[in-house]
Amino acid sequence: MSDFLLEIGTEEIPHWMVPGALEQLAKLDLFGATVHVDATSRRLTVWASGVPDRTADSEQVLKGPPLTSGDKAAEGFAKKQGADVSALRKVGNYYELVKRVEGRPVRDILAETLPGFVLGLQWPKTMYWTGGKTGPRFIRPIRWLVALLGSDVIPFEIAGVKTGNVTRGHRILGSSAIPVTTANYEAELRKNGVILSSSERRKKIEAEAMALGANIEPELRETLTFITEWPTAIRGDFHPDYLGLPAEVLTMVMRHHQKYFSVETEPGKLAPHFVAILNTNDDPDGLVKNGNERVLKARFNDARFFWDVDQQKRLADRVDDLAKVTFQAKLGSYKEKTDRTVALVKELGGDADAQRAALLAKCDLVTDMVKEFTDLQGIVGGLYARAQGENEAVASAIYSHYKPLSMEDSIPGTRNGLIVALADKLDTLRGCFKIGLVPTGSKDPFALRRAAQGVVKILVEGKLEYTLDSLVEGELKAFMIERIQHYFREVRGFKWDEVNAVLASGCGTLVDVEARLTALAAVRPTSNFEPLAASFKRTSNILKQANFKPSGPLNVTMLESGPEAELHVAFDAVRAATKGEGYQQALEVVATLRPKLDLFFDKVMVNVPDEQLRANRLTLLHELLTEFSTIADFSEIVTSGEQK
Repeated sequence: MSDFLLEIGTEEIPHWMVPGALEQLAKLDLFGATVHVDATSRRLTVWASGVPDRTADSEQVLKGPPLTSGDKAAEGFAKKQGADVSALRKVGNYYELVKRVEGRPVRDILAETLPGFVLGLQWPKTMYWTGGKTGPRFIRPIRWLVALLGSDVIPFEIAGVKTGNVTRGHRILGSSAIPVTTANYEAELRKNGVILSSSERRKKIEAEAMALGANIEPELRETLTFITEWPTAIRGDFHPDYLGLPAEVLTMVMRHHQKYFSVETEPGKLAPHFVAILNTNDDPDGLVKNGNERVLKARFNDARFFWDVDQQKRLADRVDDLAKVTFQAKLGSYKEKTDRTVALVKELGGDADAQRAALLAKCDLVTDMVKEFTDLQGIVGGLYARAQGENEAVASAIYSHYKPLSMEDSIPGTRNGLIVALADKLDTLRGCFKIGLVPTGSKDPFALRRAAQGVVKILVEGKLEYTLDSLVEGELKAFMIERIQHYFREVRGFKWDEVNAVLASGCGTLVDVEARLTALAAVRPTSNFEPLAASFKRTSNILKQANFKPSGPLNVTMLESGPEAELHVAFDAVRAATKGEGYQQALEVVATLRPKLDLFFDKVMVNVPDEQLRANRLTLLHELLTEFSTIADFSEIVTSGEQK
C-alpha cells in the first residue's frame, strides 16, 4: 500500500468554479482508497492513503459462440482469446471461457488514466493554450503536474507538461521549484506561502477580519477563500462624509466591486472603515492599505456623482425611457414588460401602491447608478423612490421586488412587495415559455429555474392563497410542479414519496400543500399509518385492475354482516369525525381505520362471481379511497415492506 498525490498546477482559476471541480476530483477511483481533495486559486490537489501497488489477479468469464455453431467456431473463439479449445466449457447452449486476468501495477494504470481524467473535468468554460484547436482544453493553462504513488513519479504528460515531484509556492512568498514527497507536500507548501487547506484559509479570513470589526458576508468569504493562498486581513479607512450615501450603495461598492468587508458600529450602521484580505502575509509599510483606500475613494466618488445626477430626474419620468431598453427580442421592451406586470399585479388583487410600485420597479435600469453598479438594480429603485417622496409601501415593494435571489434569500417583507415580485417573475416565466425559451439541461439563460423557485418560495412562505392553476398552465405548470417538488424535498426536507403523495391528490394553493405535507410527515411515524397506506395502495390496485367506475352510490342493504358492514360503519364514523378537523387530526383519525380495513381484506372476497355484489364492494372501496385521498394519495407512500 502507498500514498498517492496529484497536483494540477495552473494559472488562477475563477473562484466560483473551484468547488465544482473539487466535487469531480473527489470521484477519482483509487482502487478503494478514500480520496481527499482541496484547492487554492492555482492548484487542484487529490491525495489518498492505502492505495494498492498492484491490482489483484482476477477471473473473467467470456461468453463464446452457441454450441450449435460447431467446432470451428469454438476453435476460432479460443484462438482469439489466446487459449486452447480444451479450456472452453459448455454452459447452457453456449461455450464459455474462464480467463485468468493478471493484476497490473497501479502506477501503470494511473499513468494511462489520469490524463483523460484531468482533461475530462467539466468546466463552464475552457480554453486552448497550446496546440491551437487541436490542443487540449482546460479552464486555465496547466503549468506543472505533480503525480506520485509512494516515492515513484506516475509518468504522463499533458500539453507538453510532464509529471514530476516538483511543485510551486506562492507567487511572492515562495519558491518556483519545490521538491516534495507525499509525506511533506502540505508542509513544504506552507513553508513557501501556501495554505493548502481551504477550511483553514476560510477560518483565518473570518477570524482576522472579525478581529478588525468586519461584518462577515458568507458569499464574500467563500470568494476570498478561493482567490488567496495566504490570506491576511488589514483594515482601511474612508472619509465619514461618504456615509451620507445609502449604506446599500457603499456596501455594494465595497463587497462586490472591491471584495472588502464592511465594518459596522452597530447592526445596520456603517463605520468609515473596511477590511480587505491580502494574498500575502503582511503590509508593513501600509502601501497596500493606501492603495485600497485610493481605489475605494474613487469608486465612492463615482457613486456619489451618479446619485446626485440621477436625482435630477424622477423615477416616474423615466417610465417611457424603458421603451428603449430591450427585455427580450420577441417579448419587447422593459416598458412592455412593465405594462404587463402592472396588469398582472391588478389581476392578483394588488392595491394602488402595488400597482404604482410595479410601474416604477424597472425604472432604475435607465439610471447612471445601475448602469455602473448593476447588482444594485431594484435596490436603487427603492432608494430613489424613498428619496423622491414616494410612500414607503411603494418604495419598499420596489426595493425588494427581485427577491428571493436564491433559496437562501429572504422573500419581500410586505404584501405589496410579495405581489410585485410574484407578478414580475410570473411575467418572465409566462413570456419565455410562450415563445419556447424553456430551460434544457444546464442551459437557462433567462434564469427561469431561479424565477420559478422564487415564485414557489413567495407563495409558500408569503402565505399567498393563489391556486397554481390560476397562475400557470400547460408546459409551464409542469415546470412549476418540478420546482415545487424540489422546494419541498431539497429545501424543506420532506421525503420524496410524501411530496408525491400530497401533489398527486391535487395542488391547489401551495399554502395548502405545505399544510398537508406537514400533517402527513407528523402522522407517518405512528403505528397504524404505514400499514394503512399499504391497504390503501392495495385498494387502489384492485380498483385499477377492475377498471372500475361507480354507476351509483353504495347500496348499504347489500353489505354482509361482519367485516364488510363493520368497515362501512367505521368509514362513516371516521368521515364524520374528520369534518372540520385540521389535516393532522384528520389523518390521525383516518389511521384508526387500519384494523377494520385489514380485517375486510382478510375475510371478504371483493371479486366475487355475483356481478352486483362485486360492484357494490368495489363502490365501497372507491368511496373510501376517494374520501381520504383529498389530503394525500396514499398509494404513493413507500412502505417499509417495499423499501430495498
